[in-house]
Amino acid sequence: MTAPEERTSPPGAARSVLFWDIDGTLLSTGGAGRLAWARAAAEVWGRDLDPASVTTAGRTDVEIAVAIGRRLSSEPREAEALRLIRRYEELLPEQIRGGAGLVLPGAREILEDLAARPEVTSMLLTGNTEAGARVKLRQYGLDRYFAVGAFADETADRIAIARKGWALATRLLGAPPARDRSFVIGDTPHDIRCARAIGVRAVAVATGPYSAAQLGAHQPWWVVEQLPPPGTFAARLGLGSLALDARDAAR
Repeated sequence: MTAPEERTSPPGAARSVLFWDIDGTLLSTGGAGRLAWARAAAEVWGRDLDPASVTTAGRTDVEIAVAIGRRLSSEPREAEALRLIRRYEELLPEQIRGGAGLVLPGAREILEDLAARPEVTSMLLTGNTEAGARVKLRQYGLDRYFAVGAFADETADRIAIARKGWALATRLLGAPPARDRSFVIGDTPHDIRCARAIGVRAVAVATGPYSAAQLGAHQPWWVVEQLPPPGTFAARLGLGSLALDARDAAR
């Protein structure tokens, strides 16, 4: 992936970074991911695996691979887990193209709105490997909104991924983002923990396996049943209106 151009903000401008989860927040693959894991496992270990038994919500791809290995092999080896991940990445495009996935309500509209805001940077913060993440985003036309992100290629630890994302945002912007105007948006308690770990606010979206009440028990900054209209989202996050932003930029 080509290194993104560094973005700069006017002196004194508040710089917001929105760290986005993918599955259950921006999109659903309609079970295509679980099917790809099951097919890959059958090739690696020669044993059938019920796709419905593959638990993916909140898990990194490394954690998913290790869990499958423990189920299918008495002594799973790291090399086998890595083979499983690579084969999953290879099988995922075909499974997604034939699946019933979709972009979740509000996601595309919000990303389009954010893309017009020079003071906001959208980044990925996901348990997917980068290859898996890019396949999903390309399939549903969301890849153009994310030049960079923090992925699970090097670690299974979501908190380590979150800290990597914060360091990346700081490097790209040339200074730490405004913590009180930066957010992790996700659909599981793991995303809320990530936000807390890097000192930003958590927006919890109940479009994944957890209800709004279950997410609310983990005390996110904001919990919603689904992503709201762009204006409502921007106002709640304190991003202002595009009309005001344009007027101020012209001064």
